[in-house]
Amino acid sequence: MIDRLLALASVVPFAIGTASGPDDPAYTVDLTYRDPAIVESSGLVVRDGLSVTVNDSGDRGRIFTVDGYGETVGTTSWADDPTDVEALAPAGPGHVWVGDIGDNPGSRSSISVLRVPFGAGDRTVAPASYELVYPDGPHDAETLLAHPRTGRLFVVTKNLFGGAVYAAPRDLSASEPNELTAVAESMAFATDGAFFPDGRRYVLRDYGSAAVYSFPGHERLASFRLPAQRQGEGIAVAEDGSVHVGTEGQFTEVLRVDTITTWSVVSSAVRFVARAAGLLLGHGAAA
Repeated sequence: MIDRLLALASVVPFAIGTASGPDDPAYTVDLTYRDPAIVESSGLVVRDGLSVTVNDSGDRGRIFTVDGYGETVGTTSWADDPTDVEALAPAGPGHVWVGDIGDNPGSRSSISVLRVPFGAGDRTVAPASYELVYPDGPHDAETLLAHPRTGRLFVVTKNLFGGAVYAAPRDLSASEPNELTAVAESMAFATDGAFFPDGRRYVLRDYGSAAVYSFPGHERLASFRLPAQRQGEGIAVAEDGSVHVGTEGQFTEVLRVDTITTWSVVSSAVRFVARAAGLLLGHGAAA
C-alpha cells in the first residue's frame, strides 16, 4: 500500500507538469512596472507582497522595490558600480542578495554577491561584498539561489553545452575569496532560479521554459512551458509557493505562473499524504 502511495506521489505531480498545454500555460498578471527606470529587469524576488527587481548590466548599483500596482515604492543604492548584475535571491527578512555574477566574455577572475535591504523608501547603503571564485576558471552565470532554511548560496552557470550548479561555502568570508564547489549538472541556458519554501525543490528557467529539481539530489522532477514574454529572464517563488516570472524591457509585466504553482501545491499535498499514510501504516504494523 505505502509503495503505491509513494509511486503516486512521484507520478501525479510529474503528470501535471508535462500535461499542461505547451501553447497555453496558465498565468495571471501580477503587475506592470510603471517606473521608466526599470528597463532590463533581470533578477526577481517576491516577498512581503512586494516585487524586488534589478536591471541587467549597464545600470548603477541599485535595486527597485515595487508594490502590487506596479509603482516603485523604494530604491536601495550603493556606491560601487557593479560589473554585471544578473540575479537576486532572498536573504532573510527585508533583505536580498544581489548577484554580480555575469561574465559573457568569460574573463572575470572572480564574481561577487552583496546583501542589501529592500522596502519602502529610498536609501543608500555600504554593503559588504563577498567574492566568489570558481574552482575551474571563469563562467558566465545569471542564476543565484539561496536555500530558505540554511541560507547557503548556489550559483548556476550558463553554457551552450550545459550549465552546472556551484555551492558557496556555508559561511561566507568578506575578507578573502570564497571558493565555489561544483555539485550538479544543470540546464544549458538558465537565466534565473529560486527555491521553493520547503527547501526540497528549486526551479530554474531559460528564455521559454522552466524545470523543477529536487534538493539535495538535483534530480529533474518536471518541466513547464512559460508564458511568452519579450525576453523572459526572472523567476521567483513567494513565501506561499506561488511562482512568478518577469522579463526585460520597459513597462513590462510580472506574471504568476499558475501551472507551476498548482504543480507545487499538488506535489506537496500528495507527498504529505504519502508520508502520513506511511507513518500510520508503520505504527499499525508495529502495534
